[in-house]
Amino acid sequence: MKTVALLTVSNAFMTFAWYGHLKFKDVAIWKIVLISWGIAFFEYCFQVPANRFGHGVFSAAQLKVMQEVITLVVFGVFSILYLREELKWNYIVAFLLILAAVFFAFKEW
Repeated sequence: MKTVALLTVSNAFMTFAWYGHLKFKDVAIWKIVLISWGIAFFEYCFQVPANRFGHGVFSAAQLKVMQEVITLVVFGVFSILYLREELKWNYIVAFLLILAAVFFAFKEW
């Protein structure tokens, strides 16, 4: 659970670094880049330990798939609550297909 928690915090920072500026289109792009870069620093402070602690328990491929699912969940919440965007049916279908990837990545064959 430590890996999942660290990846979730990491992705929250990265989502704000990548998309938080969309509400501030009047701010100069160079300022947005510097602010986003600063936020991304904190993302790495959680991402690197998450992968370090998780590797061995999970394979690198499993860590990546886990990270992508967490990213989509965090982004989904962010886009609805922060950006006020609509959750459409095709986004849900896409997410379900990603969950199929989780099944195949974590299933012992």
